Amino acid sequence: PLLTIVIVLGSFYIPGANMKVGKDKVVLMHYTLKNDAGDVIDSSDGADPLPFLQGHGNIIPGLESALEGSKVGDKLDVSIKPEEGYGERMKDAIQEIPSSALQGVDEVKVGMQLQSQDKDGNAFLVTVTKIDDDKITVDGNHPLAGQTLHFSVSIESVRKAEAEELSHGHVHADGQHHH
Repeated sequence: PLLTIVIVLGSFYIPGANMKVGKDKVVLMHYTLKNDAGDVIDSSDGADPLPFLQGHGNIIPGLESALEGSKVGDKLDVSIKPEEGYGERMKDAIQEIPSSALQGVDEVKVGMQLQSQDKDGNAFLVTVTKIDDDKITVDGNHPLAGQTLHFSVSIESVRKAEAEELSHGHVHADGQHHH
């Protein structure tokens, strides 16, 4: 019998390689986040890529918009203004509270994050920014509010979301939830 070998150069199939980032797609990306001074704030370097469900608010709006239409292998550098990131800093989110309001907290320190509740019972974090004898100043702004965020991103994987992921609004992998 005659054996024929066919070699195709420069082309092979990678599942999902041509799928684009779009609504209801599960995306895995590596990222490095820097501030205006060029300091690294966060990075997936040395860790697994970040999974998210595109179009469901799993990541900040400006980054979600910037990634729309990207595909596996794409590398992007994106700057996100505060209004498309964690918002502008709000002065009314900074409040002084009496020290007595923190009964049960052993030692309060500047930089400590505490869980609080709004008038509707929704939980949110506040950061202690100042301590006086009888009062404590807390800031309910996100720590990155008011900052322009600079992302370097690489798209590692794109796939269709499963029905359960769509109904929950976030990625599931290996039977686990990513939040």
